[in-house]
Amino acid sequence: MSIYWRLSNLYFWFFALLGGLLPYWSLYLEGEGYSYLQIATLMATIQFTKIIAPSVWGYLGDRTGQRVRLVRFGAIFGSLFFAGVFLEPGFYGLLLVMLAFTFFWNAILPLYEVITLRSLGKQKEKYGKVRLWGSVGFIGAVGLVGAVLEFVPIQSLPLLLLPVFVGIGISAFLVPSERGERKPAAPEGSLREIVAHPAVITFFVMNFLLQVSHGAYYTFFSIHLEQHGYGKLSIGLLWSLGVIAEIVLFLVMHRLFRRFSVRQIVIGALMLTLIRWALIAEVTDMVPVLILAQCLHAASYGALHAVSVGYIQQVFGKDHHGQGQALYSGLTFGAGGALGAWMSGFLVEGGSTSLAFWGSAAVIAVAVVVTWRGLRLPPSKSETA
Repeated sequence: MSIYWRLSNLYFWFFALLGGLLPYWSLYLEGEGYSYLQIATLMATIQFTKIIAPSVWGYLGDRTGQRVRLVRFGAIFGSLFFAGVFLEPGFYGLLLVMLAFTFFWNAILPLYEVITLRSLGKQKEKYGKVRLWGSVGFIGAVGLVGAVLEFVPIQSLPLLLLPVFVGIGISAFLVPSERGERKPAAPEGSLREIVAHPAVITFFVMNFLLQVSHGAYYTFFSIHLEQHGYGKLSIGLLWSLGVIAEIVLFLVMHRLFRRFSVRQIVIGALMLTLIRWALIAEVTDMVPVLILAQCLHAASYGALHAVSVGYIQQVFGKDHHGQGQALYSGLTFGAGGALGAWMSGFLVEGGSTSLAFWGSAAVIAVAVVVTWRGLRLPPSKSETA
């Protein structure tokens, strides 16, 4: 099996789990009788553990060089802790299960991003083609699980996810083992100096606000659609449409990098994200407009993530790449995503799902201002991973 397929395989299964979890887990929790605020709290755990877990695992990966072993460790123990869902532990028990499961599960992706980029070596432009298999896995899982849930109760969701956990475990062991490369005693550059650079601060603030705005989407988009009369298969197809748009974007992203600057791409993507949240908030019943809004996922996630991965690699360099990726995951997807999910719970509990998406649009408006004022080209780094 070629290195391309070995790298793509884990992306496929990792994001297949997201495809089975994100669109339907809030519906599962609603079916279990939890309130909107409880649903928001439980969904926030998926992001909350990213605040700590990536930093812990990223540090271990940088210090030992044993990232593949750590990925396998996270895959195995994440699966074992998820099994606690079948004990029907109640709200607080499920909260602990989700915290434990996601602590190990969230170790996988930041480590694997470093593994992928280093494995590709000088062919880093192929990252998008490797990463798009994650999108394929997401789409496949969303469609298949949504179709099955048209015939079985939503309470069957945990059982439907078990084969995906098996796939993650197997694919983690298909990645060739690394030779341990311990971090030098005196790495080039200071992590503190890199993070304190104004351009880097702006980069993290922008991504933090971006993920705060996604809180309503990842927590209540499915419930929002269900309230407007969409069935589970339709909900799954709409989620899939967003990821299909993301795949198309990944395939042409190299052309955008040649034509536009990083700053232009980021500001343009943020403006499209603002439009997306406003459309979802107000015109959910108009299917063509909702389809357009989902196609804008290519901007709100695809373009901004592709830019951010390259930015992290360029700024943090070889010696701090793992910790830089961990900071990106923890401060943005973790803190930003958790805060956004939790805040959206209050907005839905006290108002409506539409109000939560208007809150997302307001957050993105702030992100546009911050980015316009402060985002510049990253400081040069003499050695990159």
